[in-house]
Amino acid sequence: MKETWRWFGPQDPITLQDVKQAGATGIVTALHHLYRGEAWPFADVLERKMEIEAAGLDWSVVESIPVHNSIKLRSAQHSHFIGAWKDSLNAVAKAGIKIVCYNFMPVVDWTRTDLLWRLPNTAYALRFDVTDFAVYDIFILQRKHAEADYTPEQFAAARFRFETMPDIRRGDLERTIVTGLPGAEASYNRETFRKMLADYEGVTPGDLRANLLAFLQEVVPVAEEAGVRLAIHPDDPPWSLFGLPRVVSTANDARQILLGYDTLANGLTFCVGSYGARADNDLLAMIREFGSKIQFAHLRQVTREADGSFCEAEHLRGSSDMVGVIRGLLEEEARRRHESRSDHQIPMRPDHGHLLTADANKNVNPGYSLLGRLKGLAELRGVVHGLQHAIPQLAH
Repeated sequence: MKETWRWFGPQDPITLQDVKQAGATGIVTALHHLYRGEAWPFADVLERKMEIEAAGLDWSVVESIPVHNSIKLRSAQHSHFIGAWKDSLNAVAKAGIKIVCYNFMPVVDWTRTDLLWRLPNTAYALRFDVTDFAVYDIFILQRKHAEADYTPEQFAAARFRFETMPDIRRGDLERTIVTGLPGAEASYNRETFRKMLADYEGVTPGDLRANLLAFLQEVVPVAEEAGVRLAIHPDDPPWSLFGLPRVVSTANDARQILLGYDTLANGLTFCVGSYGARADNDLLAMIREFGSKIQFAHLRQVTREADGSFCEAEHLRGSSDMVGVIRGLLEEEARRRHESRSDHQIPMRPDHGHLLTADANKNVNPGYSLLGRLKGLAELRGVVHGLQHAIPQLAH
């Protein structure tokens, strides 16, 4: 597997030299200064690629080319923004980048309720707390009919927590949820957020899925012709938020996407933490079924809790069988080598590392500290080498 690292460009406090010292060889990045649906100029793509290569690394995966909201709604401007998306796709293809990760989450991207959850070992982790989320949705945002999306027990727990929650925590909760986390495609205040939610009133999961499949019908042929493989990222968390439909959450969702345009250019980003936040997702079975279409892997862990809450875990601990996942991906790589596929090597990256003491006072992006991911990458590398040593046919 190719070891890669997410980098947020020149403004990232983690430098390309830091990445090299961590041992990764590939960079996962995007043009974050052009992130509102406009086309990426080839000159800008090439400049970023040359910067990465000057550091002795390569740009392995684009994450992400943003999918404009009008595409998800299939509203009046969708044709213009699909055209811009195709232009960006062609620009990265011309620069020689062969994998593009993207997502189709409406309004909110990956979502957490706490960015500094204290762990027993004194490190900090990202966390999604179901009760805190309900507090924001029902009592702070005051979304219309929000209480209907929760059980009576969840509503009662949220009301009690809201009534005892300090104002400073209420403000922090809102900023965490709607201001936007690293790599997210949009940032809101309360009023603009309410307006965006209103745009989706009446949109069903079937509607959103149809719009996704229509999008694929337009962009996958362009990717095929350009020699690029698309890799859709699952919803995070993989269920409805704010009453919004989400359609990349389960094995059946992935199945429908892949059957919607059956070609190697239409593939998956296999995010262990996102799919693994649902206990009903059998990750090893998903790798066996969808392996040939997995183009990119996010090897991160979460610890699931009984009420649906979860916390980012260490990379080799948590609710999913990470060793089994890595073995499944290595077996898929071996199958591809046997078939002489040029894309036999699957890029992977550590993700959402813990904030360790030495990084605590640095201005790092939540989930993207240096030492937490370095630790995770070292652990994952050890599993890969251990499996390849024990099972020689998994080695290159």
